[in-house]
Amino acid sequence: MPHKPEMQGGKAFGRLKAQQEERLQEVNKEFLSDQKYSDEEDLEEKLESFKEKYVEFDLNDQGEIDMMGLKRMMEKLGVPKTHLEVKKMISEVTGGCSETINYRDFVKMMLGKRSAVLKLVMMFEGKTTVNNTPLGPPPKRDIASLP
Repeated sequence: MPHKPEMQGGKAFGRLKAQQEERLQEVNKEFLSDQKYSDEEDLEEKLESFKEKYVEFDLNDQGEIDMMGLKRMMEKLGVPKTHLEVKKMISEVTGGCSETINYRDFVKMMLGKRSAVLKLVMMFEGKTTVNNTPLGPPPKRDIASLP
């Protein structure tokens, strides 16, 4: 009787990630072929960036962003939210029918005309101010430079 070798953790994880990538790419193809979004500028590039963000915050690798994943996303964007605020955001995106955000809902939200809180935060992520405090010890000053 042939024995199938057990997959090691890394190989199984790689296969899981590849399957997830394929599923997300299929959803992207659906949006690219949908006439509703045909007038969207740079749709392919937007979908690719949405996919990267989605995968980054899909903490349980189940293809859905749960409450903790969304909470982590908001904290990383510098806009921490309470559990109740995160629940409200999820129900706003999913229409109250789910406790997780799947990729299709995520893309609809990002491309949609509704101004969801999460969409606004994601749009302004690149425009966040960077703390420009100098690193290291302060420069040496002489008495003449003091006010």
